[in-house]
Amino acid sequence: MKRKAVRFVHTDRYAAEVEIELVPDDGAWGPYISKEDALKLDRIRALLKRGDVAAASREARVFELLPVSA
Repeated sequence: MKRKAVRFVHTDRYAAEVEIELVPDDGAWGPYISKEDALKLDRIRALLKRGDVAAASREARVFELLPVSA
């Protein structure tokens, strides 16, 4: 039974909250993500690195990171 999880992808000034599925494994290594989800994380990271926030926003929640002055 697969279960949903959230992973965060971070680039220079953007972060994305990406929903993936964890695949259970009865062995010692479990759970893992599918190849498709791994490629999805890489694709969103590349889009954010290029600054294509609109395309990344279609697949994940995107946040702009701003410095905080104390």
